[in-house]
Amino acid sequence: MGILGTVSNAFYGVGVMTWDVFLTLGNLVRFSRPVGKVTPEGHPGYGGFWPEYRPPEEGDSRCSCPALNAMANHGILSRSGRGIKFTDLTDQIRTTYNFSPSFCSFVPHFAARMLKKNYSEDTFDLEELDLHNGIEHDASLTRLDTALQPNQSVKHLAFIEELLSFSTGKDADGKLLLTKKDMSRIMGKRRAEAKVTNKEYTLSLFHKIFGSANSSTMLTIFGGRVEDLRTFLFDERLPEGWESRVRKPYGLTMLAFNSTVLPVEFGVREADWAADAKQLADSQADGKDA
Repeated sequence: MGILGTVSNAFYGVGVMTWDVFLTLGNLVRFSRPVGKVTPEGHPGYGGFWPEYRPPEEGDSRCSCPALNAMANHGILSRSGRGIKFTDLTDQIRTTYNFSPSFCSFVPHFAARMLKKNYSEDTFDLEELDLHNGIEHDASLTRLDTALQPNQSVKHLAFIEELLSFSTGKDADGKLLLTKKDMSRIMGKRRAEAKVTNKEYTLSLFHKIFGSANSSTMLTIFGGRVEDLRTFLFDERLPEGWESRVRKPYGLTMLAFNSTVLPVEFGVREADWAADAKQLADSQADGKDA
């Protein structure tokens, strides 16, 4: 990247963060969207009516992100998962999940830079997003590490089941909820176990925070509701009648999101799972020797 590109990205970063602060302030003074009208009228999902769900077919492109895969499975993005415009991704994430405009601008711009593509002109296939240690990272809550499963579109069902089993919260109707503490606990377990099962394991501070952000989407956009998350994670489908649990008029801003992301990350305790990780390593070693 040349000096002009570096300067341009710096100005963009400052601009989008400033925009995000103003949107956060705007959310404080404006009324929330009514239940049932979070998804804008005229867009897929308005009133809880999502386009037909179709699982991917042979040759379709999918990635490690359930949220993007679900959008492709419903035809909100290209059903093939191929030839997606970064600009379309910005628009569709906003209306589907009610992330803020600043958030929906920042993430596709980041992805375009990661792939060395032009945000305004280029397209991508979903699988391209699985560049290891770009956005995709080790110790995922829904996938085996890349060293163990190079195709990151493949869900690891045992991980998903274990994640949901960690739920301790309940809503007013007694339905199970994942909490921040639950998410910190399962992330600590996954990181501790990934270290002993993957000889190529890496997880930088950046990717730890990014992993906590991915996980916190389940707590914010989905409200931690296990019933909805079961459909979303296992089928990569948006439940019938579902809408984002974020009702703020300008959506979930990056500033507001960090009030969930940082407590989740700071609550991770890998050391609490050291004994479990050792037991797992020993059982795998015994299996190889048998």
